[in-house]
Amino acid sequence: MHKLRYEKTGNARWFSHLDLMHMIQRAFLRAGIAIKHSEGYHPHAYVSVALPLSVGQESVCEILEFTALDGTPLESIPARLNTVLPEGLRVLECYDSDRKLKYLTDLRVRVILEYDNGAPEQGKITSVFDRPEILVNKKGKKGPAEVDIRPMIHAISVGSHPDGLVIEATIAAQNPSLNPELLAAAIGKYAPDAAPDFVRVMRLETLEADGSVFR
Repeated sequence: MHKLRYEKTGNARWFSHLDLMHMIQRAFLRAGIAIKHSEGYHPHAYVSVALPLSVGQESVCEILEFTALDGTPLESIPARLNTVLPEGLRVLECYDSDRKLKYLTDLRVRVILEYDNGAPEQGKITSVFDRPEILVNKKGKKGPAEVDIRPMIHAISVGSHPDGLVIEATIAAQNPSLNPELLAAAIGKYAPDAAPDFVRVMRLETLEADGSVFR
């Protein structure tokens, strides 16, 4: 199995997951890179993204699995794809890896909190995440439900930022997963006077349970 690590930033953050999959499959075709497809009357490319990114969020650590055919040198793939991908999508590396996605347990993320009328004291934000229980509405297959996100936050810190405040956190990536935007939702619930006017999210790194980088 081969993996691509790529970034999705700038205006590309508004591409939906379905749009992204179509773009990447067309990019392989336009770059002349043969990849494994299903058989039958309507073959489709075997490509899959490890953890689909929510629309509007950015990332510098996205991972896509695929299988190249015809002995294509993996080291040549990033440059070939980057010449045909739209702005904001950029392949960082391509490599062999049999590491199963189930070992990708955590994400390191950055959440920038922007304020129109000046940032609140950092203590108001940290006090929210010092709570033993943080209940917020989380979307699920059966609709929204109130869940405690505190166990899904493995590390968190708050600091200053030119646009307001910034949260750096390590959160659960799957089984269960935590959308970083729920960190801002928790602030809105428990410290409404410190609720941000705008939130920007970026994934920084994929991690395994022991804190090592997942590749």
